[in-house]
Amino acid sequence: MSTRVLAHPDAGEIRLEAVLHALADPMRLEVVRFLAGCGGEAACAEIELGVSKSTGTHHYRVLREAGVITQVYRGTAKINSLRRDDLDALFPGLLDSVVTAAARRPRPAARP
Repeated sequence: MSTRVLAHPDAGEIRLEAVLHALADPMRLEVVRFLAGCGGEAACAEIELGVSKSTGTHHYRVLREAGVITQVYRGTAKINSLRRDDLDALFPGLLDSVVTAAARRPRPAARP
C-alpha cells in the first residue's frame, strides 16, 4: 500500500508575501477562520466553501504551499490543520490578527 504525502514548505521556507497572498482570498480566509475556530483539524468536506471541488482543491493547495496549513491523508479524506506554531514563531500575532479581523466580516458568498 502506498502512502500519499503532500508537499509542505519547511518552516524556514515560509515567506510573508506567500502567506499574505494566501490569506488575501475570501475563500481561503474562510478555511483559516474555520480551522482557527474548531481548534484543531478538519476534513475538507467539513468546511463548507460553496465552490466546486476543483476550486476548493486549488484554495487548499495555495494555503498548503504558502505554509498556512498542513494536509495529511487519512483514508481518502484530506485532514487540514493550521500551522499555528510555525506562523506564530515567524510572524508573531499575524494569524490571530487576521482571524479576529475576518470574524468581524460577513462570510463570503459562494463563487465558482
